[in-house]
Amino acid sequence: MKLKHIKLLFKNILLFSFLITLTVPAYSDLSVEEIIKGRKAIFSKNYNTAKRVQSLVSNGDFDEAKELMKEMSENYKSLLEYFPENTKEGFKTESLPAIWENKDEFNALMTKSSNDMIELASIIETTDDIRGSIGKLMWANCKSCHTKFRASH
Repeated sequence: MKLKHIKLLFKNILLFSFLITLTVPAYSDLSVEEIIKGRKAIFSKNYNTAKRVQSLVSNGDFDEAKELMKEMSENYKSLLEYFPENTKEGFKTESLPAIWENKDEFNALMTKSSNDMIELASIIETTDDIRGSIGKLMWANCKSCHTKFRASH
């Protein structure tokens, strides 16, 4: 059991290190391709982390889930830098023009998502409706973004 946790920790450290290298401001020397791939990696990481949070909470492992919620919160903040004007197209981006047309709304949603993850971490152990809280504070933000700002698969 300990080996499993060590492997998971090591995997998360490597992934986190990778994401840190990607979370530099968009105005840096990153190419359009690097920016688009970076934001896709962060969104993908958050989705996988959200599924892990759901599983951990279902099993009553609140401490690890809270750490992951905080990580997701930071990822949402970093995403604010990953949508410069020159990254609207190319490299299989699924981002819709609505992001740039409604930049303030998109940024507000990323900020809300970040704040909601912190709120979820603070209430998860004491809420009477764990499933509802996760739905409202985590999955609803994903749905809001996908509905307006992401191309359908």
